Amino acid sequence: MATYVVGDLQGCFSPLMRLMDQLKFDPAFDRVWFAGDLVSRGPQSLQTLRYAKSLGQSSISVLGNHDISLIAAAHGVITPHKSLTPLLNAPDFAELLDWVSHRPLLHTDETLNAVMVHAGIPPAWNLETAQACARDAETQLQKTNPGQWLTAIYNDKSTEWNPKANAIDRQCYTVNALTRMRYCNSQGRLELKQKQSPETVCVSHPELIPWFRHPRRQKISHAIYFGHWSTLGYHHQNNVTALDTGCVWGGKITAIRIDSDKKTRYQVTCTEYGR
Repeated sequence: MATYVVGDLQGCFSPLMRLMDQLKFDPAFDRVWFAGDLVSRGPQSLQTLRYAKSLGQSSISVLGNHDISLIAAAHGVITPHKSLTPLLNAPDFAELLDWVSHRPLLHTDETLNAVMVHAGIPPAWNLETAQACARDAETQLQKTNPGQWLTAIYNDKSTEWNPKANAIDRQCYTVNALTRMRYCNSQGRLELKQKQSPETVCVSHPELIPWFRHPRRQKISHAIYFGHWSTLGYHHQNNVTALDTGCVWGGKITAIRIDSDKKTRYQVTCTEYGR
């Protein structure tokens, strides 16, 4: 049995199918982890979501910022991205929405000593704190009508971890950290505006540090797999591996096999999408 982690899909269903063919993926034996952002921007969010859901126990998906935006749009909190129209109008959208809403923010596999998250784990947290905070936010998201909660947390205000803050502020920080984070300042405060590569940002903003290089980062022994950061691309440093290689921007879609020491990487190009 093989286990693969796949980077951001963002509605790019056709390249995903080419990748699964390359993997010779067999859902009867293999497992695939999706690192979030299944939907938005690409033209095939509906097909992508249906496919991920159809895999049942053979797949695990964590929530990305675009997946949360889909849930927020469905509950009237924000205006949906135009690429989501076919998905929102689909006859099975209610089922798909329920499925997405019940995805975790963080997945841990003790057998593989691996963690998957969309954006990363903030420097202030150890794994136990990340797991507890993720479960707390997931409980709110999985309510029958999370619209009021999403309205309260859908902002950039909570960027500094304070375990004594009120529940909404803690949950807002959790969602921002696990699904949106790229950089932190020297004190560990999230910086949510910058999206470019470290080679660019760390020159123009030397006070900013990629979360996985932060000197105050808590020790986590598990391997961490994440997406979200297309300008970073494929990146492996110590026990951290980034897998968003910008498929929707005309780049590639990337998978890595994590159940063997070799950690083989697989990629397909996404030439049908422009930058």
